[in-house]
Amino acid sequence: MFKKSSLTGTMVLIIISFITVSWAAELSPIKLPPPNLNSGKSLMQSLQARKSSRVFSTKKLPVEVLSNLLWAACGINRPEIGRRTAPSAVNWQEIDVYVAMADGLYLYNANEHILKPILNRDIRALAGKQSFVKDAPVNLIYVADLSKISKANIEEKNFYSAVDTGFISQNVYLYCASEGLSTVVRAMIDKDALSKAMNLSDNQKITLSQTVGYPE
Repeated sequence: MFKKSSLTGTMVLIIISFITVSWAAELSPIKLPPPNLNSGKSLMQSLQARKSSRVFSTKKLPVEVLSNLLWAACGINRPEIGRRTAPSAVNWQEIDVYVAMADGLYLYNANEHILKPILNRDIRALAGKQSFVKDAPVNLIYVADLSKISKANIEEKNFYSAVDTGFISQNVYLYCASEGLSTVVRAMIDKDALSKAMNLSDNQKITLSQTVGYPE
């Protein structure tokens, strides 16, 4: 016989799982078009234009721009071996890129180049403490899955995940500079509240968030 407390805990987990599935089920995956590799400024011009901006238009980013943005961040650039635009220690690929938009939260799947629905809920306001975050069209949330980092202690896991997040964030900066978009990377996040809203596991740690949009 199960104890009453065990049954109660099991029922809570079932209810939470059902709610999570229901939220995601109301969203459809977003199939991203192939990235346009001929757009934008040159690398040197992009480096010259690279900057942080905290002023954003509320204009939605077209799917073509999302495609290019996410591919630049950490997309597959060598399909024959599955390697990406951003380096990763030991090729752990432990950093997941979540995309928070007005219609919900998505997870970028680089292998399929699609956005997978996670939550049918606007959680942009939780992605940072600054006032512009809740209205900007896109907030990228970088999440380290520490279970993917093998043979390392917690200090090393935190170090590698921080470095790998930096590579991805800089790719986003350069893409935005190339295309005339505004962006800023941020650490001012209530990580506990955001992790809870995203239903992250104990092995998943938010590292940074990065806002992207058109200049106002």
